[in-house]
Order: sequence, then C-alpha cells, then structure tokens
Amino acid sequence: MIKVSRGCLADEELAEVKAAFDYGYFGLAAKVVEFEGQLAQYLGAEHVVAVNTGTSALHLALDALGIGPGDEVLVPSLTFVGSFQAISATGATPVACDVEPDTLLMDMEDVRKRMTARTKAIMPVHYAGNSCDMETVGEISRRHGIRVVEDAAHAFGSVYKGRRIGGFGDVTVFSFDSIKNITCGEGGAVVCRDSKLAELLRQKRLLGMDRTSQASASWKTRSWQFEVNTQGFRYHMSNINAAIGLAQLRKVDTFIARRREICKRYDAAFGDLPKIRPLRINYEDVAPHIYVVRVQDGRRDALMQFLKDRDIETGINYIPNHLHPYYRQGQLCLPETEQAYKEIITLPLHCGLSNADVATVIANVREFFAGTPPRGHIEKSRG
Repeated sequence: MIKVSRGCLADEELAEVKAAFDYGYFGLAAKVVEFEGQLAQYLGAEHVVAVNTGTSALHLALDALGIGPGDEVLVPSLTFVGSFQAISATGATPVACDVEPDTLLMDMEDVRKRMTARTKAIMPVHYAGNSCDMETVGEISRRHGIRVVEDAAHAFGSVYKGRRIGGFGDVTVFSFDSIKNITCGEGGAVVCRDSKLAELLRQKRLLGMDRTSQASASWKTRSWQFEVNTQGFRYHMSNINAAIGLAQLRKVDTFIARRREICKRYDAAFGDLPKIRPLRINYEDVAPHIYVVRVQDGRRDALMQFLKDRDIETGINYIPNHLHPYYRQGQLCLPETEQAYKEIITLPLHCGLSNADVATVIANVREFFAGTPPRGHIEKSRG
C-alpha cells in the first residue's frame, strides 16, 4: 500500500531517544529546552513553548490570550476538528467561515461579514502549508481590536513575504504529530513575541506552576517548591518527544525539498487533465504538508476507490466542521466549503515515497481519467 502520509524516522531519531533514556527523566527536561531553542533559531522567533500536541497548543494559546465564554473566534470550517475543539474548550464559540475555491484558504470577505461585537479572535489556518493573506488578517485585527492565533499545523517551514511563518499573529501554533512536516511522534508548539505571554504559556502548560528552577539551562536540579497563580493544564512536551524533534529538525530542509519535488511532479502530470484542478500554490515559498486536488466531474469517490483497489491510499482533508452535529450553526451555508468537500481528494505526499511510487500514483490517476501518461514521464520519474 502506498500510504497517503506518514512520518519518516531513522537511526538519528533513535540515537536522540537513547540519549533521552540515558538522561533518566522523561518529562519536561533538558531536551525540551534544547528543542525550543532550535525551533526559535530556525523560525526566527523570540519565544517558543513546546507542548504535547498541536491541539493543546491551540487551546493553551487561546486560554492565555483570555478567550473564554461569550467570546467568538472566526475560523475556516475546512480545517481539522482540533481547531474547533480548541476554541470550544475555552467556552468560546467557533464561528465557521467560508474558503476561497482555488486555495481553500480563509475567505477574508466572508470573515468581515461574520464579525460581531463578540468577536475576540481570528484563527487563520494555513491549509496544506499555503499561507493565508496575513496582511489582510493583520488589518482586520487592528481595525477591530481582536487577537490573531495562526493555526500553522500544516505550515512548518513555509514562508510568507520573505519570512518564515511563525510570527505574524499574536501567537502561531505548530503541530509535530506523526505525519507533519517534522514529527516528535506527538507534539506541538506555541510561538510568540511577548515575553510576558510566553511566561504565562510556560506556567499554564504545566498546571499553572511557577517554578524558577525550570529556567536553568542545565536542568541538573529540580526544586520541589513552586507557586500556582493561574489555571493550568498538563500540556508539556516530554523529553523523549523533544529528542525525536531535534533529530527531525536537522533534516527539515531535506524533507521540504522532497515534498516540493513531489508536488511539482504531480502538478506537471495533472496539468492537462480537464477534470482535475490542483490548488493554487507557489511551491517556492510553501513547505507542503498535503497534496490536494479537486475532482470536478462528480467522480471523486470513484477515483478514491479506483486508487484503493490498486493499493494507493488517499484521504479527504477535511469534513467541514459546520457539518458536524456538535458545531452546526442553524441553517448556516458555506457554499465554497461545501462544494470543495464534494470534490477534494488528498494524494500521497511524504518523504517515504520513492520516485517509482510517485510515478505509480500519477499513472493510475491518469488511467482513471482515460488519459495517457506524458511520453517518458514514468521512465524519467524512476530514474
């Protein structure tokens, strides 16, 4: 089976985990601090707070910004349910917004229409690694005095206006789960510029504890003394997960280059197929997490079954959240989102794909639409 996505780990990760084992303490310890420092250096960020999952990171960020009951947060419906769950976990209401048809990114005109006096934050989602229009997001934020929480779970390594994503909003959140651009096995991070907010995030990720010894770079001593001054959660990253992340971070440029190469091959191979429409993405700036196309003749499900029968796994990213029973909002209709949901299919994209695997995916998609692979394409891909 050619998998639609998976993490790529090897001996380097095992060596880092071995070092974490030898350290002897597996919770919040030295490798977490080291991972945070390496992330900050890579992203050009001032403060990085590592946590156990991307969803935890979103919830932690919203909570630390004071989002709570009675508040509304604008968010695209076409996102992983973790975005919505993080909002509702604070007691706030996620307000589903429509997307642009050619990028599946948040439609800023629809965002403006859904603003109310209760709107306290906007959560742009960088779908497939492609950046939202952060200039417009910033303008909306300043005009209405609302917070910006970037959901960059798909976009680690992507660039916007010459800068790596990780500092355009009040906070930016990343995910390092098992299939992301880099993985910690499970993990996430909150990035921010405000030192006071960063300190609050650090306290809240560990049950609200203010333990000054945590600032020690050596982590050779751990004080049993601490104060609790805020509501917190058990969201900290473990030393073992951080160890995996450190090894992955050293490979990130290679990972991104391979992902871009695969996406460009797909785009070139499907460009002459009238029934398939790739997303509009500039892969010079984007570190792609998933590769999504729209099948426009109503045969999306048939294509998925055709590929499954040939041991090629596909997916759908995502079920629109406003269609889930828990998040239905009256008779809300988001036409672009709902049409996209009928058409989108996610094709295999990860660094474990061989050139032959990519050629197989391309050949089978073209066969489904009764096309012929471009002359020499498969042979070249295998070379």
